[in-house]
Amino acid sequence: MNGAQRFLAACARKPVDRTPVWMMRQAGRYLPEYRAVREKVDFITLCKTPELAAEVSLQPIQRFGMDACILFSDILIPVEAMGAAVAFTEHGPALEQPIRTIAGVDRLRVPDPQADMPFVLDTLRRLRSALHEETALLGFCGAPFTLAAYMVEGGGSKTFATTKALLYSEPATMHALLAKLADTMAEYVAAQIGAGAQAVQVFDTWAGELAPDAYERFALPYQKVVVDRIRAASVPAILFVNGCGGVLERMADTGADVLSTDWRIRLDAVRARVGSAYALQGNVDPAILLTTKEAVGDAARAAMRAAGQSGHILNLGHGVLPSTSLECAQAFVDSPKSAPVTV
Repeated sequence: MNGAQRFLAACARKPVDRTPVWMMRQAGRYLPEYRAVREKVDFITLCKTPELAAEVSLQPIQRFGMDACILFSDILIPVEAMGAAVAFTEHGPALEQPIRTIAGVDRLRVPDPQADMPFVLDTLRRLRSALHEETALLGFCGAPFTLAAYMVEGGGSKTFATTKALLYSEPATMHALLAKLADTMAEYVAAQIGAGAQAVQVFDTWAGELAPDAYERFALPYQKVVVDRIRAASVPAILFVNGCGGVLERMADTGADVLSTDWRIRLDAVRARVGSAYALQGNVDPAILLTTKEAVGDAARAAMRAAGQSGHILNLGHGVLPSTSLECAQAFVDSPKSAPVTV
């Protein structure tokens, strides 16, 4: 099997010759070739220049040989297209005017991906051509709650106190924002699939900060809107939630084909709770890649054993850390080659 066949078969819980592997944030600062590109252009220019975005998307594939290539972009690109000004700084994204009122929500629009984000779609088309059907091409989007958290906070946060205060005190405003974001993401993922994405990962990085009841009200319904749109196009939907241990069953309720989990829970425990109807992705602690290639191999094989003899995509439990060594990254990607065949 080639990488694309292997990855897509695992998503569908079909037999594979070995466990497929890729890494979240696999194109990034730990790569010297990425740093060389970034010395010439700022981050947002890189995202909006298809030739360069395709180049950095392919860098980890060319160096390490992952089974899947994920589009290089940023989850807040569609937020900017909605009319919320976003500054992409060295310290993370910042919104000049946080969205905290219904009037602020009303000013946002649902953009047309073809007209407002053509560079993303051009990047995907370039990647699909360059990969020659040998490596799976992944699109991605931010989930509505995670995007709403950035928009309400005005950037990142350690506590998301402002977001939580808004959803508990003014739930109608939060639901209006989430609904508009869900519509935007549904259009966005459909356009990505039309441009060549063979699977789409939905990143709900901050939904794990919610209490289970709040997750059911403010994350799950809007995740499902996006997942439904992906699956309607007959491609696999992958849902990632960081800090997912308290909401695994609700993640499954979205109907996502693949549940991607962080490292704080073993994959055999995930399987015991959600059953065999879902493929699993993950979930090695990214910090393991700061150690030795032997430790990386041990952790990867442990994750594969815990996932069991059904659909599994080896990945990290979050993104590659900037200080990751190239030797350890290669060891991670190579680890399934010496593991027992998954059936």
